[in-house]
Amino acid sequence: MAENVNVQYVGFESKALVREYSFLVRQASSGTREFTLTIGNQAFSSHSLRYQDAPDICSLKLHRELAAFANNPPQTHYRISELELSEYRDSHAPKSGRKLYTPQAARQS
Repeated sequence: MAENVNVQYVGFESKALVREYSFLVRQASSGTREFTLTIGNQAFSSHSLRYQDAPDICSLKLHRELAAFANNPPQTHYRISELELSEYRDSHAPKSGRKLYTPQAARQS
């Protein structure tokens, strides 16, 4: 049976080249570990990533690493790559589809 793991986002720090996001991972058998994930500042300045999405993309990456290594990844620091940013944008892009609201002028013609 898999042990419960609690992942908590604790904040970020702006640095010269990156923003560093910190997480605590609590596990009954191994205690608490701190993980940091970084995203290059150019991702924000080039508008490839919104500031409010950064903790989410970092959390998703950390959860993938925890799952891949039975909750005990060998590293405690990860960098979010351009590929991961692109995949995140693609998976969170608005879905195109039919409009829920049709303007009255279009309905009358």
